[in-house]
Amino acid sequence: MAEPTPEQEELLSLKELVDEVYKFRDCYFETHSESEAGKKQGEVAQRMRQALQTLEEKEERFKHKAEFLLQKGRCLNVAPEFSGPAEESLSRAVKLEPGLVEGWNTLGEQYWKKADLVAARNCFTGALQQSKNKVSLRNLSMVLRQLPPSAGEEQGKRVMESVDMARQAVQMDVSDGTSWYILGNAYVSLFFTCGQNPQMSQQALSAYAQSEKVDRMASSYPELHFNRATLFQYEEMFGSALGGYGRAGALDPGWAQPPERERQLLEYLGKVTELMENKGKVKARRLRTMLASLSTSSLGPCSSPQFRSPVGRVGSLEPRTLASLAHGPNAGAAAMGKVVFSLAPDGRMAFTFGMVDSEETCIVVMVYNTADSWGVLIGDTVVIPEPQVKRQSVTHKDQSFDFRSVRVDTPLLLIVNGKWQNAQSQIAARVSYKPQSE
Repeated sequence: MAEPTPEQEELLSLKELVDEVYKFRDCYFETHSESEAGKKQGEVAQRMRQALQTLEEKEERFKHKAEFLLQKGRCLNVAPEFSGPAEESLSRAVKLEPGLVEGWNTLGEQYWKKADLVAARNCFTGALQQSKNKVSLRNLSMVLRQLPPSAGEEQGKRVMESVDMARQAVQMDVSDGTSWYILGNAYVSLFFTCGQNPQMSQQALSAYAQSEKVDRMASSYPELHFNRATLFQYEEMFGSALGGYGRAGALDPGWAQPPERERQLLEYLGKVTELMENKGKVKARRLRTMLASLSTSSLGPCSSPQFRSPVGRVGSLEPRTLASLAHGPNAGAAAMGKVVFSLAPDGRMAFTFGMVDSEETCIVVMVYNTADSWGVLIGDTVVIPEPQVKRQSVTHKDQSFDFRSVRVDTPLLLIVNGKWQNAQSQIAARVSYKPQSE
């Protein structure tokens, strides 16, 4: 094997210089405590400037070398925002050497930061045509989820393709935490796009866990904690959600969304607990009047022997008091009560209301996938066939919340004032998570 020339050795040392900047950024919390997170962006930017200065000192000699232009573009790509000079360097690099896979991938990341998703996709696709590699696959997975579907194309098909790309990236290197993390995001997207299959939610959580298991740096991705917390919140794992938002905020103090989500969720849990404890502040006399009209006739369709439950069971349902409902599914039973308070979703994912039964027991009901126009009013009679009951017990930052709730995945499963809800009352959930990992 031929000895490297002095020029090749110098270019290799420049690559190592840029690699060190990436290592400093990605492994920051291996040498710094989380209390120093606020300094990270400034220190990374300083390292980047120092490396760039060294590169610029060599520019006159190497400005027509694809490898040099790649390293300059990579150095500028360390920053989270788009860089015109990076785009220029990388475009020239791939023009000089079209087989430069890393050049295409880094250029694609620049277009992603520029929000030119079509150009980003073309770069990653072009890189894959040169050589199958995990970086192009997982980046393409991210871009596919963000691209709007073309005419006649279903978003679900695009998301399935995105999951497939992320799976292929993982298969190429099962020890790469970033690929596992992006696979987790792909499953989250699939969960919300294609019918909220609980299996997809579990696969997302498994991929996130695997990311942390195989790659110690993954625990320092604020986006991983934020995206997983978003899923935890939807799954009503509120303690885990609050912990995730808190960790994301600690790892990236400049990112406003995690502390805002944490504050919103704490406020929501506090409001729900307070309203439940005082039965929506409905006065005792009015409450007695409301409850006086509750009777088995309020069961509506549930009282018919031909009633088919959400799980396919046929037969009338037995009205049960809220206190007698078991935690978990209650087959053959119906919960019935009067609405005493309601909270519109407003970033909370679920339309929430409180329901009081004939014994004046109150329970919280969380209804998902509701259209903006849907809701229930104080005094409405609500019947929940075969309710899924859960005990919510959450402690976070010296605050504690404890209440029982019923999860309803769609308003179509509710009977309000004796009637099923119409199809217009339902709309698929749209949950925002952070799609970018770099």
